[in-house]
Amino acid sequence: MPNPHGTPIWYELLTRDQDAAQAFYAKVVGWTIERPQMGPPGVDYRVCAAEDGPVGGIMKMPEGAPMPPTWLIYFGVGDVDATVEKAQGLGAAVHMPPTDIPEVGRFAFLADPQGTMFYVMRGFSDRDSQAFQDGMTALPGHAVWNELTAPDQDAAVAFYAELLGLRQDGAMPMGELGDYKFWFAGDTRIGAVMPQPPGASAGWQVYFFVADIDAVHRRLEAAGGRALHGPSEIPGGSFAIVSADPEGARFGLVGPRRKG
Repeated sequence: MPNPHGTPIWYELLTRDQDAAQAFYAKVVGWTIERPQMGPPGVDYRVCAAEDGPVGGIMKMPEGAPMPPTWLIYFGVGDVDATVEKAQGLGAAVHMPPTDIPEVGRFAFLADPQGTMFYVMRGFSDRDSQAFQDGMTALPGHAVWNELTAPDQDAAVAFYAELLGLRQDGAMPMGELGDYKFWFAGDTRIGAVMPQPPGASAGWQVYFFVADIDAVHRRLEAAGGRALHGPSEIPGGSFAIVSADPEGARFGLVGPRRKG
C-alpha cells in the first residue's frame, strides 16, 4: 500500500441484508460482487469490483448495531498503531483497536471528535489501491469523490490535516451555507468538507463514477433506490446524484449525460 498517506484505499457498506445489497449495487453501479478467498476468518464478506479491480466490500451489520446502514471509508496510513495513538490524542474515539486481517492488512475503526466514523488501514500488499481514482481519468465503478459534512468545518479541517495529512486548498462558495472546501492527499484532490446544513446528517459520503448518469438514474429507481438530490450539473460538466439504497445507506453517483 504505497498510496500517499491519507488516500482513501477501500470502501465498505454495512448493511442488514447482504444478498439484497449485492443485487442492488450490481445492477445500479455495475460491479461484479463475489466472496473472496482471502478475508476476515468466519466473516461473510462480499468484494465489489469494477472492470479493472476491486473497489470495496459489503458486510452484514452486527445485531443491535447503534447506527443505520452506511458506507464507510478506509484511509491508507503508514503505521496503523501510531495513527490510532495520535488520533486518541486529538480527541478521536477507538471503536476497534488495531487488528490484523490475515494476508490483507492491519486496520482500526475510529470516530473523529465530532462522531464521524472511518477506518485507517495499512495493507500488506506493495501494490497501489485503485479503489479511488481521479475523476478526470476514472473508470466506471470507482470512487471519485469523498465528501465530509461536519458540524464544525474548521475543526474537521484541522483534525484530518493533523491525522491524515489532508491538505485543504481552494473552496467553492455556497452562499449562506458557507464554503465547500477542497481536500488533497498528496497532489490528488480527493474530496471536500462542507458545513452541516440545518436538518442534514453529518458524516462521510462517497461518490462512484458511472458512464451514463441518466441510465444509472433509471436503474437506481427500478432497483428500489432513491435519488435524494439531482441529477445536478457540477463543475466540469458531469452530473451528480445523491442517492439512497433500499435500506437507506447514502452514496453518490457521478457521470456524464449522454447526448442523443
